[in-house]
Parts: sequence; structure tokens; C-alpha cells
Amino acid sequence: MSRFSRRRVLALAAGGALSAAGLSVAIARNRPPHAIDEVPITVRAAPFEELGVGGLGRVEFLGGLVLTSDSRDFGGLSGLFMDPDGRGLLALSDRGYWVAGTLVTENGRPRALADARVAPMQGPGGRALPRSRRRDTESLTIWRGMAYVGIEGVHEVLRFPIGRDGLAARGEVMPLPAEVKTLPENQSFEAVAVVPLGPLAGSVIAIAERSDPGDDTPTRGWFVTGPGGRFTVARRGGYDVTDAAFLPSGDLLILERRLGWLSGWGMRIRRVEGSAVRPGALLDGPTLLELGSPARIDNMEGLAVHSDARGVVLTLISDDNFFLLQKTVLLQFRLAGTPAA
Repeated sequence: MSRFSRRRVLALAAGGALSAAGLSVAIARNRPPHAIDEVPITVRAAPFEELGVGGLGRVEFLGGLVLTSDSRDFGGLSGLFMDPDGRGLLALSDRGYWVAGTLVTENGRPRALADARVAPMQGPGGRALPRSRRRDTESLTIWRGMAYVGIEGVHEVLRFPIGRDGLAARGEVMPLPAEVKTLPENQSFEAVAVVPLGPLAGSVIAIAERSDPGDDTPTRGWFVTGPGGRFTVARRGGYDVTDAAFLPSGDLLILERRLGWLSGWGMRIRRVEGSAVRPGALLDGPTLLELGSPARIDNMEGLAVHSDARGVVLTLISDDNFFLLQKTVLLQFRLAGTPAA
């Protein structure tokens, strides 16, 4: 979410995602005729070693980083995707920029973001998103070389042939039902994901942050491709949806966030059975992870999933809203009880 008014106060290769190095190679080497310049930037990484809380249940905290850069285009990171090998990182800002880099780890723990670069996203006809009404890009996933991006304000989902054109890919508007235009201007498509398994495999879903008034009113989601139709996602406790990602098992993880005047930032991840994701359903599930004070988190808006030799890794990133009193935090957790890759 890009505005301060409310807030301040690939899949696996077997599922059709890019190969282990595919995203990095596509971004680094492909130069289509309409290529744009990617600007190298330096990103500093300070350790975020301790959450200040215990009892994380079914997840293990691997570590985290506080990321800073002198680039004015770095920040506001709201969507996130990790290469299947856990090294290539692609994020997008809510000012319409790609942010790419290589996540450096040591003994399975994040240590730095290397080879970082930014580039303006391009919409239909090659128009730069930072200079358009589509600049508020909020959510990201990649499937079979295609990046799907949810945009607030205009309530759209764009697809980018990133596997072919890298960061120079031009977005194409995907058809959506007319009712999405009734969503609140600053509370729409915070989450996009692609169903990896089952009869609906390959279907793109998009979920609104908070489609209707009320702290416990379900929010709406749509099948952008596949069967079509609408579903809803249960909400409670004042949490809003900020991202979603599927596990290799086919279950759906939903990332949520809230802000309290006294309690500060809070985040929650719920796990929804994959078989429940279908048109007409009300999606809900148990809490996998919940963090608030005294954890020193921020406005957690991006969620990505990949597997390593020890199991499934969850990577989260925060949107600092380009505001001095907030920070860009990257956190990683391992999901307990998951099979090795």
C-alpha cells in the first residue's frame, strides 16, 4: 500500500516455474528490441538476528536483514518472488519499479543482497509505470516465465513475459469482471498467486486487501484465469491481506498485517488447504505464525516460498512506504515438518 493515510499510522520447477537459475538468467542476459537500462544500486544489509519473541510453533526463524540504499527508487517493496534455488530475488515497489538482486546466505541464513538493480516497470505500449496511473504495483508471482502483478488504484492484474524479456517485459492487462472496479481505491489487489497442483493448476488468483468495511468482514478474491468466478477470504482481528503464496504441497499461505496505535505493527500467516481454493469458497485456516510487539517487524507485505535441502523456506519483506520512520525488513523462516527438496 503506497499511501500513508491508513498505514503509516517459481513455485517448483516441476510445477512449471522457471528453472533454478531461470529468473536470474532472464533478467541478466535477455535484451529484447525494447530493452531498458537496469540501474545497479548498492544495498546495505544490517543483521536482524533476533525477533525478541519465542515459541514460533511450526516455523523456525532463520534470520533477517534490514536493507537500506541511497537510491531513491529503492523502498516501498510490496511484492516478492524467490528463485527456486533461493538466490535470485525479484521484488516490486509501490512506485512501479522492479528491484532485483541475489540473496547471499551463510549456513542457510540471509547475510546480504548482492548485484542489486532497479528498472522501471513497463505497461501496455511500453509506457513507464512510474509515470502512469498503474504505478501502485502491490503483488507479484511468476509462473512458467510469466510474471503476474496486482495493481491498486486501477484494480488491475498485468502479466509480463519476464522469462522472455527480463525486466524490459511489457505488461498486458488481464480481463477481470466489472465488479472489481468497486473495490476501495487503496485496498485492492495486494495478493496474486498461481494454483500449483490439482484440477485448477495454473489458475491465477487475486485477493483484495480489504474489499468491504468492517474488521471482520471477509474480503473478496477472484480467479483471474482458469474457472473464473469469485471467492472470499475470512478476516478477523483487524488484519488485512497483504500477500499470498502456495506451498509445494498445494496449500495456500495468506500473509496479513495490522497496525495498532499502541501495539505497533503486527503480522500473521494463515494456512489454507489447497483443496478449499475454488470458486464460491470461503477460505480460512489455522494461524501458522503471528508476530507483534515486542518483535521489531515493520509493514510486512511480501511473501515468497522456495525449497532447499532442509525443507520449505518462507521469505517476507516489508514496505517502508518511503518513510524515514519505517524500514525495509527481510525475514526468513523454515516451515517445520516439510520434506526436503
